[in-house]
Amino acid sequence: MHKRQQPGRRTVLGAAALGAGAAVFGGAGQASAAGRAGVPQELPVPLIVGHRGASGYRPEHTFGSYQLALDMGADVIEQDLVPTKDGHLVCRHENDITATTDVSAHPEFADRKTTKTVDGVKLTGWFTEDFTLAELKTLRAKERIPGTRQHNTLYDGVWEVPTFEEVLRWAEREGRKRGRRVWLHIETKHPTYFRKLGLGLEERLAKALRAHGRHRRNSPNFLQSFEPSSIQRLDRLVDCPKVVLLSTLDSRPWDFVEAGDPRKVADLIKPEGLKWLAGFAQGIGPDLTVIIPRDKDGKLGEPTSVVKDAHAAGLVLHPYTVRNENSFLPADYRRGTDPNAYGDALGVFKAYLGTGIDGLFSDNPDTALLAAAEFRKR
Repeated sequence: MHKRQQPGRRTVLGAAALGAGAAVFGGAGQASAAGRAGVPQELPVPLIVGHRGASGYRPEHTFGSYQLALDMGADVIEQDLVPTKDGHLVCRHENDITATTDVSAHPEFADRKTTKTVDGVKLTGWFTEDFTLAELKTLRAKERIPGTRQHNTLYDGVWEVPTFEEVLRWAEREGRKRGRRVWLHIETKHPTYFRKLGLGLEERLAKALRAHGRHRRNSPNFLQSFEPSSIQRLDRLVDCPKVVLLSTLDSRPWDFVEAGDPRKVADLIKPEGLKWLAGFAQGIGPDLTVIIPRDKDGKLGEPTSVVKDAHAAGLVLHPYTVRNENSFLPADYRRGTDPNAYGDALGVFKAYLGTGIDGLFSDNPDTALLAAAEFRKR
């Protein structure tokens, strides 16, 4: 069996190892966590999450992307879940599949193109909730940002849109092959929107997890959502670790907008907000600007106190997302003038990991792991 632990290496179950009152000390290269009795501590700190797989190298949310991320050594692989018309969970970053599939090239679906408002944003395209699973399976995935990742277009049309059930079976097969569990980071997308359509995500997700024995406190998956109410609902359904995602400071979770809750992310990262989140979640996944803001020139500023404050509340931090290309990097880490060329991504990874975060999402797991190795040795 491949051992993730080594003598002196900091490890954590991930979010499940922490609860309110757990001993956590956050600082540069000093994150540690007290595990609960009976819970295996098999993940390193900081852990690396393959964001939509290895989406820097393969079209996102395909088995090509998931497999490459796992082969590269990513500690956890992310899935975003949206439903089909007939209630199946499939892996797409958005329910709008215009940019991530070849649906526009299918004349039989031309009349499905429509305009919808999703979480307050007006979108025109094709949406998963208007297709049965059988119809969706006739499509093929493609690169979402071909202008930035032209090399990924080589794989356009190779893979189908995967179902979550297929991902669970894949994780089980790979786990048996490797002699260790394959960890997943599973997000409910637009849960309030879908609940209004009669396509509630949480119950379907919980049912799938239970069918595969992944619903327990020590199960090898994290559940995540930008809507705290989705995590609260999941907390009543399953026991596995949960992470509330947080966008930029001035944003409001969409379920807060719908419910008339005036709180913003800036309120949720205050000690009282973090204490509230710790009542039903074991971690937070903030936008990276919440960890280290950028100045008016787009350069990295000074770290905030959110790592220390979240750790004090018993929460782990899995912020998102570092990518290698200049266009995604802080201005002081860009190299050259080509926005699609790689900048000093290793430097950026080290800057964020140095704040004491417990994990990090990346489209480029290999780069992230190279940077993380330095911190795992301490």
